[in-house]
Amino acid sequence: MLRTPPVLAAATAVAVLAVAPPAHAAAAGDVHNPGFEAGAAAVPAGWSESGARAASFTEAGGHTGAYQLTHYSDTAYRVETSQTVTGLSRGSHTLSLRVRSDGNQRDAYVSLRGCGSAEERAAIPRTGAEWVRLAVTARVTGGRCTIVLHSDAAAGQWTNFDDIALDATTGRPGTPLAITGADVSHVTKNEDHGAVYRDASGRRQDPLRLLAANNVGYIRLKVWVDPVDGYNNPADVLEKARRAHRAGQRLLIDFHYSDAWADPGKQIKPAAWAALSFDDLSRAVYDHTYAVLRDLRAQGTPAAMAQIGNEINGGMLWPDGRWDNWDGLAALLTSGANAVHAASPGTKVVLHLAEGGNLGGHQWWFDQATSRGVPFDVIAVSHYVYWHGSLGALQANLMNLSTRYGRPVMVAETAYGFTTAENDHETNIFNASLAQAGGYPATPRGQADALRDILTVVAGVPGALGVFYWEPTWTAADGAGWDPADPASGDGWENQALFDYQGRALPGLAVFRRF
Repeated sequence: MLRTPPVLAAATAVAVLAVAPPAHAAAAGDVHNPGFEAGAAAVPAGWSESGARAASFTEAGGHTGAYQLTHYSDTAYRVETSQTVTGLSRGSHTLSLRVRSDGNQRDAYVSLRGCGSAEERAAIPRTGAEWVRLAVTARVTGGRCTIVLHSDAAAGQWTNFDDIALDATTGRPGTPLAITGADVSHVTKNEDHGAVYRDASGRRQDPLRLLAANNVGYIRLKVWVDPVDGYNNPADVLEKARRAHRAGQRLLIDFHYSDAWADPGKQIKPAAWAALSFDDLSRAVYDHTYAVLRDLRAQGTPAAMAQIGNEINGGMLWPDGRWDNWDGLAALLTSGANAVHAASPGTKVVLHLAEGGNLGGHQWWFDQATSRGVPFDVIAVSHYVYWHGSLGALQANLMNLSTRYGRPVMVAETAYGFTTAENDHETNIFNASLAQAGGYPATPRGQADALRDILTVVAGVPGALGVFYWEPTWTAADGAGWDPADPASGDGWENQALFDYQGRALPGLAVFRRF
C-alpha cells in the first residue's frame, strides 16, 4: 500500500520544468540507485525529475529493500522521473521493474526514450496492493537510453516503483506477446441471425478479418459434441477454421466434451456418452479429439494448440473425471492428450483452469496432474478481473506456474464491459456491481484500459505466451442466444463485446495492436 510521509503528502504539486542533476554517476551500462535505497528524499538520488517535482519522492516501503519511489499528490499532477544510462552496447535492451498502482490515471507509463530508435512504452496497470513486473524493450543504437517513469494523474492517485533494471536482450521492441487472440465461437450463429460488424469508421467488414487487422493473430474455437442447434459442433468448427485461415490466423481448439457449456460449475457428459463404461468413455474422448484435429489438419487448417477440457478446476465428464476422482480425471486427460499427438503431431496440448489469481488452488491441481504423468505443453487460465481478483494475483500465479512446472503460460479467457446498459431481454452478466469489483469504469475507455492492463501484466511474465479475449463478437442478435436448446434465450454478454450496439468496433479492439 502507499505510504506517504506527512510533509510530502501535504505538499501541493506545482508544475516546474527544472531538472535535478543526478547525485552520483553510475558505471557505464548500469542504473544508479535502481531500488531507491539511497533513503527517503524529495529528489531520488541518481534520478532527474520534471513537471510537478513534489509529486515524485522516495519513501519507506518497496518490493525489495527498505524504500520505493512514489508518484503521488493531493492535487492533480504530471511528473516524470528519469535517468539516462550510458555505455550501452548496440542492440535490444529490456527495461524491467516492479510497480503497483491504484490505476485509472489519465496517462501513466514507463518507457525507454532517446535510445536512437522509437520510444517504447508499457502502460502502468491497475494492480491492487500487489507488485507486478513490467518489461519493455527498445533497440539501442547510440550507446545511451533514458528510463522514464511518467504519471499524469488526478488528485490522490498513486504509483510505486522499485527494482529497476536495464539489460541487453534479444527481444523485439515494445511489449510483444507471441499470442494475441480472441474466442469467436458464437460468430456464425450471430451472423446467421443478422449480426453485422463494422470497423471504427462504420465500414462493414468480415469480423475475423477485422480482428486480424487489429493484430489478433489467434482464434479460439470451442467444440461441443452434439449441440441441439448445430452450432459449435465439429462441422461448424471446420467452417470457422477455414475463415480464420483465410484471415491469416492460427487456431486454439477448445474441447468441452459436452453437448453444451462446460465450466467449473458443470461438466455434463454428452448425451451419447452418458451410459458408457469408463473404458468406453476414455475411448470416446480419444476418438472425438482425434477426429476433430484430423479433419482440421486434412483441410489445411491444423490447430496450433488444443485444450483438453474447459475450465476444469473441478475436473470434466462428471462423475468419472471429477476432481475427487483424480485417477479417473488423469486417465481421461491423458486419453485426450494422446489423441492430440496422434492426430496432429505439431499441436500443443493445453490444460485450462478458471480463477487465474488462485495460486494455491492451481498449484494443488497441477501437482495432482504432474504426479500422475498427465502430458501437456501449455498452462492456460481464465482471468476476469471482476471475478478472479487483481492483476497482481494473476501475475504471481502465472509466474509460479511457469517456474514450478516448466511450461509456458497464457490467459485463455478475459473480458470487460464497456457499458452497463442492456441491448436485449437477457440480463447482462457484467453489471454495476461487477464494474465496481473490477475497478475500471464501464465505458469504452474503461474496457480498453482493462484489456491493455491484462496484456501488459502478462507481457511482464517471462516466457508467457499471451492473452485471448472471450467472445468479442458476441453482440446481441435476436435468436442467437446463449442456450442451444432455447431459441428464445438472449445474450448476456453483449456489453462485453468489442463492438458497440451498432456493431461498430470499440477502442478496445485497437489495444491488440500495441502487443
